[in-house]
Order: sequence, then structure tokens, then C-alpha cells
Amino acid sequence: MEGASSKNSHGLGDQMTRRPVTIDDLYALRSVGEPAVSPSGLLVAFTVTQLDRDEDVYRSQIWLLDVASGRSRALTSGKYRDAAPQWSPDGTQIAFLSKRGPEDDKAGAQIYVLPAAGGEARQVSAHGRSISSFEWAPDGNRMLFVANEVVEDPETDVRVITTPRFRFDGMGYFDASFRHVFVLDVVTGEARQLTDGPYDHQHATWAPNGSEIAAVSNRREGWEFSSVRDIYLIKSESGVVRQLTGGDGSWSLPAWSPDGSRIAAYGTRNLRSASARNELYLIDVASGATESATAELDVDLRDSSIADWNGYGLDRPRWLNANETLCVAGVRGTVRPIIVGVDSGAHEYIGEASGRYGHPHPLAAGKFVAARSDFQDPGELVVLDRAGGHETVTSFNREWREEVALAEAVPLEVQSDDGETIGGWIMQPPGLGAGEVAPLLLEIHGGPFGMYGDTFMHEFQLLASAGYGVVFANPRGSAGYGDRFAGLLLPEMGTNDLPDLMAIVDRAVEEPWVDSTRLGVLGGSYGGFMTNWIVAHTDRFRAAVTQRTICDWFSTWGTDDIFFADENITLGATPWEDPELYFRISPLTYVEQMTTPMLIIHSEEDYRCPVGQGEQLFNALKRLGRTTEFVRVPDESHGLSRTGKPAHRAERLRHILRWFETHL
Repeated sequence: MEGASSKNSHGLGDQMTRRPVTIDDLYALRSVGEPAVSPSGLLVAFTVTQLDRDEDVYRSQIWLLDVASGRSRALTSGKYRDAAPQWSPDGTQIAFLSKRGPEDDKAGAQIYVLPAAGGEARQVSAHGRSISSFEWAPDGNRMLFVANEVVEDPETDVRVITTPRFRFDGMGYFDASFRHVFVLDVVTGEARQLTDGPYDHQHATWAPNGSEIAAVSNRREGWEFSSVRDIYLIKSESGVVRQLTGGDGSWSLPAWSPDGSRIAAYGTRNLRSASARNELYLIDVASGATESATAELDVDLRDSSIADWNGYGLDRPRWLNANETLCVAGVRGTVRPIIVGVDSGAHEYIGEASGRYGHPHPLAAGKFVAARSDFQDPGELVVLDRAGGHETVTSFNREWREEVALAEAVPLEVQSDDGETIGGWIMQPPGLGAGEVAPLLLEIHGGPFGMYGDTFMHEFQLLASAGYGVVFANPRGSAGYGDRFAGLLLPEMGTNDLPDLMAIVDRAVEEPWVDSTRLGVLGGSYGGFMTNWIVAHTDRFRAAVTQRTICDWFSTWGTDDIFFADENITLGATPWEDPELYFRISPLTYVEQMTTPMLIIHSEEDYRCPVGQGEQLFNALKRLGRTTEFVRVPDESHGLSRTGKPAHRAERLRHILRWFETHL
């Protein structure tokens, strides 16, 4: 398939003649992302990922786009999962991460390099652990990479734990191995470890002169219970470390200014907030003086979108010149590229005021490239300019979009019981005839500081094609609506946001096609918590599906991978300091009031919301004689619906459809 240019289009023919979206469409869709621009600004390397049904794995190819002609061609075979392409400083080579040889099965992703003109890739790293990130040095002869240090295999399978940060969801157990910064010689493959100690390091990046590396860490005793993350400067030859920031904030993704005198980074000094807005800070390299460039801009500079298809993540701020950086901002359900004046604080959005943009990069001639998806588009690459130009330049999902009937997401806006404005959307099943009615499903997002919005959700389209209306909203606490709105949730989770969700349901059932007697509710993570809370406080819903759930805050504390470290931020107390609060906000407290048929789906290696939460809820409901089932998914983490094995993702959707078909 060739990624030929096409104009943006949602009206692709007659929706009535098309087939419904199915579970098997997981294998037909393509995820387009990770654009990387050549030094000339004329070529873009990017990745195209798909699910392999036969081998039950993900496969990714690196493609190359010629911006002038709009033509794309594949650079790698698609036999592996190739990711994170980066151009060499001279533009002749492209490095990327991949698992290819049998030794990589144990070690994980390593760095490969291929000629930009085409040819075979060669492996340049042979680290014993998976490499999480890397970057070319300005001289093109070296790279830095971040990976867990290699430690000797223990003589026993019994673990001796000495730090509370001993495992992390999706990563597993650390086994006394921490992430450190390494420097790699591209020619010889020799690597030197620059940092050491029982501390994690992330987001490493070269200074323009190649003599220093900036990285994020907390190298203080007790860092496991701290939200502080500082920027450290590391000499690339000696490994001497200097703390740059002052321990009063949490910084991420540093980016050196072109002259090396300043660093732009995302972060916050509001360490007592669990929903702190991501601001753009400027840090003076000589003095460490730190100032926010967006203190007056009540916008979160990150992508907090909840989606089951594209996961764009967040890039470093990109310096366009000495005075401007390119970022993304979450704005009321959209994610938009934004140019920020680092000294003036002025800002300018580019692209359309809709959709979800990711990985924006500057091109030549004042243009920009980004990945983009929306409610009805699984995602392509787009080229933008500051004058409002917007062109879709790949077409990997166009044929699929022309085959299927896609539901439209219609915006809703309601007033909660205290007058707070709540935004959401509703999808009507495609092909629903005049006078016909359909059951309605309320989808609740996780986080809780994420947001639903204008990005592609295969699950929503699948449920709509199966004949269900789908309503979803951003209750208080959601990202994208400013500091005040995000701060309205805690600590009374459930109590504070339940009226918001019920208000959106009340508005949805006013639609003439909604059967108000056949309502279902489902959600995952915090959405699973809220699903439990809702059915414990109303019998309005006839069926529920709770996923990667929390039912008891007491037993969550100390058994998950993050909550134990920030409970004083989220709830204001530990369980022993305020047991009444933990009791009051736990759905298990109200389990006797749960009569709605409940399906529980939980991954066995979920360290964010441990599987014991699902077990507790299931056994309590069984003890009470309620209608319930427990679907346990082995070898999966918290991200099952987004990053799980393809077969498990498909089976999860089959169970959801089965449950609602049975009980609605």
C-alpha cells in the first residue's frame, strides 16, 4: 500500500450501504505515527503499526514520506516491531528501536541503523536490557540511550525487596535494576554507563555542543515517596552529575535551546495537586533560574486523551527558533499543536480546532507535519502551516473507512446539579431507522485526570455498529478544561462526579431514538471505580461492565505501583490517618446495594489496579447472590484494551458484547 496524498474527508459516500464495524477490524486498521523530520525538512520517517492475527503480535514498519511529492514508501519489511525513528545529524541514516534477533527476545528492543536511501539495517547496540529511549549525538558518532542497568541473574527466584518502587505496570519487577543513561559509540558498539545509584533516570537529551546531557531524575533519599523530579546535567565524558533545578518542582522532557544557554521543559511547581497543569518552563543553564512561560495560560500542555487505538504520547518542546517552541495542548476534548513564545508567553494554535494531533514537527518552508486522528478517522499524517493550511498526506486507513458505517459523535453540553457545565458526546447506531429506538451505554473514562474527545475509539464504533447508542463525557476532574475544573473532584471521588455523569445520561435519554429503559454502563480504571459506584447508588442501569477496577481504597494502598506514593496528594491522608475517608469512598462499602448484573474484566498482571480488586468485588457479589462473572486475562497489564495481545483485546470485546446482549 502506498501512502498517497488525500484531502481530509469524513463524508466518504453513503453510510447506509456500508458494513458494520466488527471486532476483526482491529486487524484491518493501521496506526500511523511517530513522524521524524530529516535535517533538510523535506523528508519524514514515520511508523505504521498493525495487529498480526496469526502470530498474535504487533508489527510496525518504518515508512518515508517525500513532502514535496506526497509519495511514501516502506523502508523496513514489517516483519518486526520497528519504532521511534530518528535521523542522523547529516541526514544519511535513520536509527530506530526494534527486536529482531533471538538475543533480543530476552534483552528487549535494541538500536538499529539503516541508510536513509534504503538498504539493510544493522544493529548498533547490544545492551542486556530493553532500551526505552535514545538520541543521536550532535557529532553523529555517538548516541545516548536510557535503559535499565544489567544486573547479574540472582541465584534464587526469591526476591528480596528493599525499595517500594519494585515493580511498575507494563514493565514488571525491577529486580534491583534502575534506569540509567549510557553513551554508545555508533561504530564500535561500545557503551559506557554514565549514571549510577538506586535512582531512575529518564528523558535524556544532548546539549548542542555534545559535552553535556540533560536528564530527569530524583537522586535524593526517599525519592520513591516524592513527586519531585529534577533536571540534572551530566558530563558526557566524565559522567559528573550536576543538579540544575532546585527540588521545588516536577520537570519532564527537557529540550536545549539552539545556543545551549537555556532548557525548555514541561513541569509544575504545584506539587500538592494530583491534577497539576503541565506548563512550559524555561531554565537557565548557568544559574538554574526557572520561570514558567505559560503561567497565565490555563491550558494543559500534554495529550491526556483516552483512546484504544493511537497512543501519541508527548514529545519534548521543539524549539522553532530562539524565541518559540512547538508543543501540544489539551483543549476541551481536542489536542492541538500550539506555538509558545518562550519569553512573551504569547501562544498560537495551528491546525484545525478539532481532532487529536500528535508528534508535531517543523518542516521546511514554514510548514509542519503531525499525526492526527478524530472520531471517524483512525489516523494519518497531516501537513499544516501557520496560515491555516491543512492537508492529509497519507491514506493507510482510507479504504477501511470507505467500507464501514461509522457513527457520528454529536456534542452534548449539560448543567450538573451545582450548575457546573459538563461536556460530552453521543453516538447513534448507524442505520437506525425512523421511529426505531436503541439501548444506550454510558462509557466512563479512566485517569481520573484524562479526557474523552475527538479521537478514534474502535470500541465506541463497535458498540454503535452492534446497535447501541454510546454516550461519553468529561466529568469534573477531567483534563482539558482548566485548573479549577480539574480540582473539583478530590477527595470525594464518586460523590462529586456522579451528578455530572447522571446529568449527561438525563440529556441523552431525551433523544427520541434512545430507549431509556435499557441503559448500560461500563468503564475501566477510574471508569471501573465509577461503574461500581454508580450501580451502588442507583438501579437505573440494567447491566454493567467494570474493568481493571478499584472497589476498595484500603487494599489498593500499598499493592499498586503509584497510589502509595501520592495518597497525600490525591486523598490528603494515608489509610491509618483517615480510615473513615477510605471507607466512605470505597464502592465495596456499598456492595449490598449493587443489584445490577455485573461483568468484571481484569488483567492478572495489572499493577496499577491490582487483580485483587476484581477478586474482592466478584466474591462479594457472589456472596450476595448477585448476577456476576469474572473474566481474568493472563499475561496482561493495565493497558489491555490499548496494548494487550491482539487475541486478548478481541476476546475482551467479545465478552463486553455478550454481556450487554444478554442483559440489555
